[in-house]
Amino acid sequence: MRRNRDADWNAWPVADYLAENYRELHPIDIGVIRHHSAVYRSHAPGSLARTLELGAGPNLYPLMLAGAAARRIDALEPSTAGVRYLRRQLAQGPDDSWGPFYALCRSLDPALPASCAEALRPVRVVQGTADDLVPGSYDLASMHFVAESVTEDLGEFTALCETFVHAVRPGGRILAAFMERMPSYRIGAGPVWPALPVDESALRAVFAPRTTGLRIARLAKDRTLPEYGDSGILLLTAERPPTSPSPGSQESRGSQG
Repeated sequence: MRRNRDADWNAWPVADYLAENYRELHPIDIGVIRHHSAVYRSHAPGSLARTLELGAGPNLYPLMLAGAAARRIDALEPSTAGVRYLRRQLAQGPDDSWGPFYALCRSLDPALPASCAEALRPVRVVQGTADDLVPGSYDLASMHFVAESVTEDLGEFTALCETFVHAVRPGGRILAAFMERMPSYRIGAGPVWPALPVDESALRAVFAPRTTGLRIARLAKDRTLPEYGDSGILLLTAERPPTSPSPGSQESRGSQG
């Protein structure tokens, strides 16, 4: 069983990952963007003081989506290659391939700025891991294809998701996307990366005791993408309860069984 620490995330193949997944707008991206845009539109422009993208990687559209509602967006990323890509995108402007993604985001949320570069201006790239998060720091936390894609250990997956929930203040919102039933996977011709196959019942088992207002939607498998062994995508929204224990407290440990 491989865990997060067993993979060399600094060797994450950014170029291959982008080529396989984000050089064009796929049907699954449209589905995720439509779902998430509705969440951000429910917040007035600038009403979120600080939001989080956990394990941001080189995917820019979750950051674009937050560009109207959030005054500051922390893109927390462990990989040196991922951090380098994000900082270059912010400094030099996003690659042209992100244009259709942003056009869709703005068509769904007219409060977004005219340009993608302006929407990304609140982003601060932070190199680090979930272990660096301070509980209660964010109004909203977002995570895309992270917790289930870094470990084969259910306990580690659960702990990462709990840390994610507690990153928001009590009453704060969480927004996440998971690959459904994806086994360990390969990007390009590179190494096999650890993953934990999860389904809706697994997500409910982890998030229901730790959140309120839990909602899970499903997008069917996108056949235009490479074959990663998944069966689709699960989209999750919920809130941290107005009063909830911090990770590591006696009550928190009890809720994990």
